[in-house]
Amino acid sequence: MSNILLAQEAAQTVSINKGLAAIGYGLGAIGPGIGVGLIFAAVINGTARQPEAQSKLQGIGYATFVLTEVLALIGIVIYFIASS
Repeated sequence: MSNILLAQEAAQTVSINKGLAAIGYGLGAIGPGIGVGLIFAAVINGTARQPEAQSKLQGIGYATFVLTEVLALIGIVIYFIASS
C-alpha cells in the first residue's frame, strides 16, 4: 500500500477521549497562567523600583505576555484537533 493510505489508517485508529483532551488542555494552560503572573509581577516590581522606566517595562511586559499567551492558544488548537 502507499504511504498515504497507511497514514490515513493510522490516523483513523488513534482516538483520544474528549474528556482526556480537556484535562490535558487544562494542565497545559497552567504554565502560561503562571508565566503571565510572573511577567506582570516583574513589571510592577520594576516600576515600583524605577518609576521612570515604566514605559519600557510595560512594552517588554506586553511583548512577553503575547509570547506566553501563544502557548495557551496553541494548546487550545491542539485540544480541538485531539478531540475531533
